[in-house]
Amino acid sequence: MEKQYEKKITWTIKNFSSLQSEKIYSDHGFTWRLLAYPKGNWHSINKCLSLFLDVADSESLPCGWQRHTRYRLTVVNQISEKLSQHRVSQKWFDEKSTSIGYPSMLPLTKLANGFLMNGEVKIVAEVGVLEVHGKSDVLEETSLVNESINVNGFQVLPSQVETVNTLFKKHPDIASKFRLENPHLRTTYLNVLITLTEILYQSPQKLSNLDLANAFCTLSCMKKAGFKLDWLENKLKEVGKTLLQQHEKELKELKDLKEEFMLEL
Repeated sequence: MEKQYEKKITWTIKNFSSLQSEKIYSDHGFTWRLLAYPKGNWHSINKCLSLFLDVADSESLPCGWQRHTRYRLTVVNQISEKLSQHRVSQKWFDEKSTSIGYPSMLPLTKLANGFLMNGEVKIVAEVGVLEVHGKSDVLEETSLVNESINVNGFQVLPSQVETVNTLFKKHPDIASKFRLENPHLRTTYLNVLITLTEILYQSPQKLSNLDLANAFCTLSCMKKAGFKLDWLENKLKEVGKTLLQQHEKELKELKDLKEEFMLEL
């Protein structure tokens, strides 16, 4: 998912051809949902799937609210992803425009070309909020941007998804023995691990002996909790060795300066 989109909604519409409802909604969190007209709405010129992004919590928002949003709607081609139907736009949502999208998203005649498989149509929406008007919307905006995403059983922020995916790709068994079930504790431990990883991959010159000691202590706690971190422990030892060599070099330089100064006297 591109970085400008903080939220991703994946919706599988089952038994699409036999749906009787004029319009249907996807499940949603606090902010967004998808609205579809399986046979098209009254704006459709021809028989088309109509698809809209909808502000799910519009009725609870304050008077005068506005939400400037960049979004991408996709009807997934299940045979070849390259043939998926994409629409990208940037619009203002407000009290009069709570649903914005495309009356003619996909002609129904094209469904057989890989868009309808096993009775299912798959839709993906990617959403990014650019600006929010209405002071009491601040809490809502924060909840959108910070809405968590499940990655390998951990709830992470959208901004952390790439980092966490990379972490699990390089070390697939990293949490294989981690047994805490409380989601808040799981998130806390993962955040500590991310921070520790970022610190250790900084330049050693930016770390002090105290930083190093705290890192060793934190690593020990993480291992006791069940994380498999041999690779990180090796990195920590490397950093410690580099710091030691750096300090020894500085001490030698000071000693040489002192000897030179004494000779001049």
